[in-house]
Amino acid sequence: MSGLTVQDLDVRLGGTAVLRGVTAAFRAGEVTAVVGPNGAGKSTLLETLVGLRRPDGGQVTLDGEGVLAMRPRLRARRLGFLAQSPEVAWSVTVRTFVGLGRTARLGPWGLGAEDCAIVERALDAAGLQMLAERVVTSLSGGERARVFVARALAGEPDWLIADEPLTGLDPGHSLDTVALFRDLAAAGAGVVVSLHDLSVAARAADRVIVLAAGRIVADGSPAQCLAPQTLRAAYGVEARVVPGEIGPLIEVLRRAD
Repeated sequence: MSGLTVQDLDVRLGGTAVLRGVTAAFRAGEVTAVVGPNGAGKSTLLETLVGLRRPDGGQVTLDGEGVLAMRPRLRARRLGFLAQSPEVAWSVTVRTFVGLGRTARLGPWGLGAEDCAIVERALDAAGLQMLAERVVTSLSGGERARVFVARALAGEPDWLIADEPLTGLDPGHSLDTVALFRDLAAAGAGVVVSLHDLSVAARAADRVIVLAAGRIVADGSPAQCLAPQTLRAAYGVEARVVPGEIGPLIEVLRRAD
């Protein structure tokens, strides 16, 4: 089966069931937003997709091959991952750090001319050229978030899996990052991104998966999955969809009775 799929996925953490019987097929060329309340299992699902967690049941496959059975270097080439709270362990420049995104694709002689050109394009895409010679650890949280996006872009993955990538970004850079994800999908990559902002999910995603208590409660178009009745069931809130100039806004009104 082509694409990135999960079948009957069960994951337990510390004896607690975090994902229960999750089945989904993600498609290349689309942005899929994964939403749900805190503790729904969003981060665990994304970490399992890229092989960072071994499921207790079920499996994850990429184009029919088990993700955990893939050679780590090949898996890193095909599946790029943006963690929710990434850490920077080295005092290196932004350009050097973004260049690390090429690691899985490097030949025996390190960064070549083509690799360097790809790194420069990633810096451009993330709006980081003015910061390229700054040390990463000296940057603000929002600036670092853009650096991690650029590092992922530099790897040219077939799939980008991003866990809350808009955290810490100002509104302008949030819009820029969403546009990057849309561009990646338009170029044929698959993008799976967890989001808390339901309005962003409604506007930016081709498809939405709603998780609650470790199970998928809705999977389909944004209009279907972000309808008031679905949000009531998943989040326990009353909400309404307000038409906007560039797409719908999800307005949360109050806790559901």
